[in-house]
Amino acid sequence: MRVRRIELRILGLALAGLWATAFALVYLAYQPGGPVDLLVRLAAGGPAVVAALAVIRPPVARGERAFAFIAWLALGAMLLLVPSIGTVVGQLQGRGPQTLMPSLEAAYPWLLALMATSVYAGLGLSRHHLGGRAARRRRLVEGLALAVALVTVTGGAFAAAAVINELSLAGRPAASSRFGPTDPALAPPLCDGALAAGATAALDLHMDIAVDGETTGLVTLSGVRNGSDIRWSGFAATRVVLGQRGFWRVGGNAWLLEQGQPRTAAGTSEIAGHEFDAALVAVALTPAGRTASEDAGLAYIEGARARHCRVAIDGATLQEALPEIGLMVGDADLTRWRGQVDFWVFADGQLGQANGYIGGPALELDPDGLQAVVRFRLTAIERGAPVTINAPE
Repeated sequence: MRVRRIELRILGLALAGLWATAFALVYLAYQPGGPVDLLVRLAAGGPAVVAALAVIRPPVARGERAFAFIAWLALGAMLLLVPSIGTVVGQLQGRGPQTLMPSLEAAYPWLLALMATSVYAGLGLSRHHLGGRAARRRRLVEGLALAVALVTVTGGAFAAAAVINELSLAGRPAASSRFGPTDPALAPPLCDGALAAGATAALDLHMDIAVDGETTGLVTLSGVRNGSDIRWSGFAATRVVLGQRGFWRVGGNAWLLEQGQPRTAAGTSEIAGHEFDAALVAVALTPAGRTASEDAGLAYIEGARARHCRVAIDGATLQEALPEIGLMVGDADLTRWRGQVDFWVFADGQLGQANGYIGGPALELDPDGLQAVVRFRLTAIERGAPVTINAPE
């Protein structure tokens, strides 16, 4: 029994650590404003307290099946928490929406993890209260009742504070936003509805590549687009290229800039693509490609209302939509790569932000590597603002 108590306490510590990590992320990085902003962040610490109770009073069980069930409760909660925490990190890094739980699809992993954590803690509290000699059924009933109470109190407190804060923010629209319309009465189109790129846009594209979890390249590009004319520049540090990069296209002419070389006219094969948001909409986010898209709910990004959508994508399609990926993978064949794209369509029906990744075999990139992952984050702001793009001198 003593060994099992230690093992279950270790599982409780791991579970409490994950909930504490989620709380730290929300408390330190989630600051959307609103009258109960601080209360929302404090309420996010409730599950960590519940998990800490399981460390103090671990749910010890004598039978093999009961022990396995209790252990899997903790492991199941951890399996739900790890990717959910990753989602919050990406959300906060990508100018995250003001609400952390914009839809049922985004909230249910957290709710399931909280339920499993509460049952884990409730069984331990019940055993401590009734004693190890009490009937197993009685301990189980009391443990489940305590779990329901813990879920209701902690989950209800966070949900109530988040909803109240979100409603107050929705009632105070920003005067303007770089991302799009701020009128709360305007509803963004559905994920499989109308989607377009702005006539003009200021663009930022950040990409990185990792092989077996180790980052091996970074690319940062910024520019402007006016219709099919575009100008961007930036820096790449990868195994394929190193140094400054630039691209201009005005009418039917295009120019390339590479580190240590004079600007040169681009070949016919290099003229197509390179429009960032417009190419992503035309190639990867077509109506057919968005037929099975997932609606992750509504969000406010810098005061602009948007619908958060998600679609699966293959490597070849994303490489065609964002040929700048070649700065990281060169001529590698990405047809076997798979991933997803999260995109935000704003109330004007235009793409304003997209985050995504693709992953696949790393053999062509690193003979010693097994798995490679390419991630990107694209923003298209100030859409429709006047932009003039001249040919380079």
